[in-house]
Order: sequence, then structure tokens, then C-alpha cells
Amino acid sequence: MEPVPAESGKHRLLTEERRQRIQEIVEQHGRITVEDIAAKFKVSTVTARGDLDVLTQRGSVIRSHGGAVRQLNPTVDYPLRFKEALHHPEKARIGRAAARLVKPHQTIILDSGTTTAQVARHVKSERIQPLTVITNALNVAYELAESEAVSLILIGGILRHASSSFVGPQAERMLRDLHADHLFLAVDGLHPDEGLSTPDILEAQLNNVMIRVSTEVTVVADASKFSRRSLSLISNIRSVQRVITDDRVDRQTVTRLRDQGLEVILV
Repeated sequence: MEPVPAESGKHRLLTEERRQRIQEIVEQHGRITVEDIAAKFKVSTVTARGDLDVLTQRGSVIRSHGGAVRQLNPTVDYPLRFKEALHHPEKARIGRAAARLVKPHQTIILDSGTTTAQVARHVKSERIQPLTVITNALNVAYELAESEAVSLILIGGILRHASSSFVGPQAERMLRDLHADHLFLAVDGLHPDEGLSTPDILEAQLNNVMIRVSTEVTVVADASKFSRRSLSLISNIRSVQRVITDDRVDRQTVTRLRDQGLEVILV
């Protein structure tokens, strides 16, 4: 079989011009779909996905279900429905790995977020029971509402519409009277030096209480959350025993976390 000829300089230029234009569209409109790219640039959907994969690797865009969106501002509190489309395969793997740490008869806390919803989904599918689950998140509660062997405790308080979760002094008071064997905490920022953070001040305060009433703390966060600081500090890294993330995370960051005594699970 004859060798495949190397890509010509002209073809490479055209490819780079297309990817630059895709990036400009994402920056201007906030998102783009695979179908949009295929139609606009007259390429196959396979080529369109390849362009998005390259731009994602460069950090120019964030891959979402069926397309891509612009890079997120860690201090902005994005709606839950928007975040559900981001890094979905990675969050599903993280959720599965986290569920494997849960044992029958335990009491666990599941914080609000799309990654903790994946933990709840896998706890349900793997039938880890009996179990008591404490949560402040409506999406997590919805996942477990029909699991009869799960005792579900939903913390009340002030509803945050962006995350469909309850926060505030009432939620904190209720949580202080409880105890959990294991907290699974989703964060918007994880920095080896600056700690765990989230865009919302009330959410950060409630997360801190969750940490204090839990024997064990596992952070569940995809690689995009690492080495960045969001608006409100939750806690320092020393309050965490374990981090579960995907294999796109920077290896130097993993080494720094392990040097601080954390177990880091890559999926």
C-alpha cells in the first residue's frame, strides 16, 4: 500500500484558518455546534469534531455535548442546565469512581452540582443500600427520590436558581445538627495553594459546614476546575482526603496535591 502523502502547507493553512474562524465564532456568540461547523465550512462532522478537539486541547474552547462553548469565567455562576453539557463523559466517569467509595449503611452528603448528580446516578444504578443521603440540591434529590432503600434528607433554606440548591443560615443550622461519614464535594475552583472555591458566598459557607460535619471529604471535579480560583473560598486543601478527577489534569498539579498528602484518583 502506498504511503499517505503528508498534508500540504496550503491545506494546513486552510485548516488553521477554519479553526481560527471557529474560535472567533465561539468568542462572539458563546457557542457553536458540530452541525454549524459542517454546514458553514462544508466539511464532514468528523472533521468538525476534530477541529473542536484541537481547539479544546489548546484551551481555546470548552467541549460541550454536540459542540463547544467559550472558556468559562471561574467567578461567574453559570446555570445548572448550561454546565450539564460540559465535560459530560468525564463527569460520568468521576461519578462512577466516587460511587465505588460508598458503602451500605453509610450517611453521605452530596453537594449541589452536575458532577455530584452523577455520583447520585451511579449510587442508584449500583444499588448501594441501605444508605442515608443528605443534600441541598434538587437535581441530586430528584435522582434518588424513587430509591426506596435510600433515606433522603433535603436541606431547606434560600433557593439558588442558578444551581437549583438551597443555601443560607437555615440550611447551615440544619446541617450543623447532622453528621456524615463521607462528603462528596463539587467545586468550581481547586488550587493546590489557595484551596477550594465557588462563585457564590452562601454556597461556600454551606460547603464549609458540610466539611466540618463529615468524617471524610472527597472532592469530585473535572480537570477544567484545577489551578484556578473562584470568587468565594470554601476551605484549604488540608480539609480534604481525596480528589477524583479525569486524566486531562496537569500532572504537576497532581504531584503537588499528592505531596500535600491527598489521594488523587484519575479516571
